[in-house]
This record gives sequence, structure tokens and C-alpha cells, in this order.
Amino acid sequence: MIEAGQPTELFIGGDWLPTERTFPVADPANGRQLCAVADAGPEHALAALDAACAAAADWAATPAARRADILRTAYEALLGRREEIARLITLEMGKPIAEARGEVDYGAGFFRWFADGAGRLHLDGGYGHEPGGQYRILTAHRPVGPSLLITPWNFPLAMGTRKIGAALAAGCTAILKPAEQTPLTALLLADVLREAGVPGGVVNVLSTTDAAGVTEPLLADPRLRKLSFTGSTRVGKLLLEKAARGVLRTSMELGGNAALLVFDDADLDTAVEGAMVAKLRNGGESCVAANRIYVQSGIRAAFTERFTERMTASVCGHGLEPGTTLGPMIDERQRTKVADLVADAVRGGARVLGEGTVPQDSEGFFYPATVLTDIPQDAALRTEEIFGPVAAIYSFDEETEALAYANDTPFGLASYVFTGDVSRAMRVAEALDTGMTGINRGVVSNPAAPFGGVKESGLGREGGGQGIEEYLETKYIGL
Repeated sequence: MIEAGQPTELFIGGDWLPTERTFPVADPANGRQLCAVADAGPEHALAALDAACAAAADWAATPAARRADILRTAYEALLGRREEIARLITLEMGKPIAEARGEVDYGAGFFRWFADGAGRLHLDGGYGHEPGGQYRILTAHRPVGPSLLITPWNFPLAMGTRKIGAALAAGCTAILKPAEQTPLTALLLADVLREAGVPGGVVNVLSTTDAAGVTEPLLADPRLRKLSFTGSTRVGKLLLEKAARGVLRTSMELGGNAALLVFDDADLDTAVEGAMVAKLRNGGESCVAANRIYVQSGIRAAFTERFTERMTASVCGHGLEPGTTLGPMIDERQRTKVADLVADAVRGGARVLGEGTVPQDSEGFFYPATVLTDIPQDAALRTEEIFGPVAAIYSFDEETEALAYANDTPFGLASYVFTGDVSRAMRVAEALDTGMTGINRGVVSNPAAPFGGVKESGLGREGGGQGIEEYLETKYIGL
């Protein structure tokens, strides 16, 4: 069960508010209810916006050094409660506890990174003369304003800290709407921020089963000035249409279809290890997970054998159990989607290496680590994001062929290249039409690096030096 004192109410204006309606949060490893949390409606959304607007001017006027101090305090608080938060992430999302601890470290890192960024804001801007010498040009930055932050269930802490850290550092107030499946971590994060000194109304958290009912009045209200969303491309497009009505600043981190390329000259151990991380980190439930693994023909047999051994050695179980390396999927809907993609490929002639079927004796939403080869051209998993522990292996002969395959998608979030040739690594990385590319590594995420994609994978960047800029407007003054 969850820890005593775990917040379960809405967080609005610095206060915990109960609601008449509640909804259950379940452990995906066994389906058992962990607790019930407040279920926000449209009226709560507007109350949160009222609170965010009331706090906006004072927070924007708060010295950057003070905002930085608060973020550093929150960073230290998250690390100080690492085990508690990691356990909560495992209970409501399912990932193994070791990975949950890693998420706490990663998520906390955004507060440290943006604390440093907030401290440098007073140095930003510019001063000079216009070319004709008639007057001076002064530029400065100011906060965009009240921001709606919508996060997914797969990284319930890190997706919140990545958005909140940037917003608070820039001087914006925020309304966080976490995913229905994983609201507990977001509510606990609100409590950490409150204790760290964030004033009432600066951060508000709305747990809800009615995402559309809560977001619609916010997006229609002219007081909201920013929308940041992480989730599917389908939902992102709908939100962009609504955001366009009010000409909102938007940041969109959407779906992916990451290609991982392994060339003949790659170090086999490095390639297998990198592919394992790129595929199975977070159980494959990640927008940057390797969706398509292309292996050059000369190394394909050796790679496939070694990689399959590693994949099928994964141990499914509750994330809190010792030895578990692969937790459950988030819910039955997601598991069914993965199973259907595998079944569709198999009907077309794909070969399954590993189990490739839903366990019949499991309480939770488990699916085994599975490898597929000989995948038909019309298989849905060639184009759809798998978002699960299923690896699809394809072959190629020439570099140009691999690039054509990798770029043949409307998505462009992440990609991976494994090769021993530095020139090839840079040449291929530059030719891949993605926002991020890992060379001889299966993880590219880092608070200090810009995270985001191109094409239908999104707009804008989170983290890195660009993360705060997404929450700032440039003000020009002519003297």
C-alpha cells in the first residue's frame, strides 16, 4: 500500500481540496487498488487558473535567485525522499524499483539544472545600437504567463519536474494535469514543492478522469498563455487546434518511431547492450524506445542471437520484488495493443523469438520481452509505435538503404547509431531526420540536453538551454 500521508486531494492555491467524486488508482502488477484520489471537473480547472493568475505577478517579480533557491531546495528534498518516491512510482506505474530510483535521480536533476538557469536569467537579453545609429535597442525576457502542463503516465515524476522546473525558473505559474493512471507521484511532488517554499497558487495539480472536461475551459480562457503537452501525436494535434484559438505558446513532445541502426563495424557487446537499454528501458513504454532495429547483414545473425538471449532472460514480476527486470504494462488496453501488433505481424509470416504471448496465469498486465524477425511489409508494427517490450529486427545492406528505412516515417523524435567508424557515425547522425540521435549509446535523455523531435514528433524543446526559453517572451525596447 501507499505511505501514510500520501496526498490524494487536488492542490489548488496552496491548499489540499477534496472533491465529491473520486477515482481509484491501481497497481498494474496485480490490479489491486492503492487508494482513491480526487476527481477534478471543469470548476476545479477554473479555480486552479484563478489561483495561478492571482499568483502570477508576484512570482514573476520574485528575484531569479530566490526562484533558484527554491528549486535547489526541492531538488535536495526529492533526493532525500528517494526511496519513498521510487516505491510510489513502482506501485502506480509498474517499473522495477531500480529504474524508479533512476527516475527520481533524473527527475530531481531538472530542478537542479533549471535552478542554475534561473540564476543566469538576469544576464540574458541584449543592448546595442540600431544600424542607422538613430537609437538604441534593448531586449529582455519576461515570463510567458500561466501555463498548463499535461504529463503522461510512463515517467510520472520526471515529466512533471521537466516542465515545472522550466516554468518556475522562468517565472511562470503552472497547472499540472498528470495522467489518470499515475496521479500519486504528481500530488506528492506538489507537496515537496510546497515544503520547499513555492508560494500558494504558483503550482496547482489536478487529478482527473475527465481530461477533456478539465482542459477545455482552460484552453478557452484568454488568461492561459502556455500549453506544454507530452503524449500521443493524435491527442497533441487536437490540443494544437484548441490552442490555436487563443494563439497559445505551445510545446509538444509527441509520439516516436525510433530507428536503431547497427552497422557491421559496430562493437557487438556495445551494440547489444545499447539496444537492450534503448528497447527495454521503462519496459519499452517510452517515446524514445527503439521501435525498429535495423542490423547490417554481416552482423545480423550474431547480433540477433545475442540480443534475443538478453531479451528472453528478462524476469517479469512486481517491480518491488528482488530480481525483477521487467514490470507490467500500465493497463490492459496497452497490453492488448502490443499483443495485437505481434499477432498481426505473425499472421503475415513474422517469426517470434521468445514467448510472444500474454501470460495466462498473471494477475497483472504483464507481457514478456519478445523479439520478432522476418516481419512482413504490411505489418502494423512497422509504422505504429509499439510502446512495449517487443523488439522488431530488420536487415539492411548499404548505409543509404538504412537511412532510407530510418527516415521513412512521419515521426522524428529519437534515433540510435552503432558503428566503430567516427566519420560514419557523424554522417549518419546528421542525415537522420530526428531531433535526437545517440551514437553508440541507448540513452540520450539528460537534463542538460534539449529533448524534443521534428515532424509529427513535436514542437519545441524541453531541458537543455532551450528549456527555459519555451516559457519566456522577448521584450524589445527602443531607446
